[in-house]
Order: sequence, then C-alpha cells, then structure tokens
Amino acid sequence: MKIQSVIAAIVLGGVFAAPAFAQTAAPAASSAPAAPNSQQTKMKTCNTQAGDKKGDDRKAFMKDCLSTGGATPPAKMTQQERMKMCNTQAGDKKGDDRKAFMKQCLSTKG
Repeated sequence: MKIQSVIAAIVLGGVFAAPAFAQTAAPAASSAPAAPNSQQTKMKTCNTQAGDKKGDDRKAFMKDCLSTGGATPPAKMTQQERMKMCNTQAGDKKGDDRKAFMKQCLSTKG
C-alpha cells in the first residue's frame, strides 16, 4: 500500500509541476525581423564608407571606424582656412596683442 501512495504522489507532483515548467519555457520567436541594434548600424555605415578598400587597408579602416561609431573624422583645415578663422577671432585686437594671438591661433592643430 505504501508503494501505491508513493506512485500516486509522484504522478500528482508531475501533474502539478507541469504548468510551472510550461511557464518558464522560452518565448516563441516572432516572424517579424528584429530592428537592427547599434552594432549592426555601425557595421553597415562603416561598410558603406569602406568602399573598395581591400586587405589590411580595409581591416584598419573598419577597426578605426567601428571604434569611433561610424562617424567620419572632421577634415583638417587648410592653412588658408585657419588664417581666415584666426583673423575673424582676432577681431579688434591691435599691435603686439594681435600678433601674439595670431601666432598662438595659427600654431594650434585642428
């Protein structure tokens, strides 16, 4: 009689435990494609910017591009553009003050 009680307890335990296991099952995958994550977006942008680069050039470009988030680095100013910008910033300065400002402004990289 004890064996029958043990078997009944196991069967009833399985019946009651089945819904708990069903609730912890992984959700079904939906048929709609998921939105691309930021890494996928960066990869797509960098691939487009890489263009026809091949081999080590492409590898180096992709590494740099992905680490910066796909943003293209700003173009360096030409000497003429830098001179124009510094003249504008100098404003009404005169004499030694202007000369010192222009020297410092034109010597900065950017």
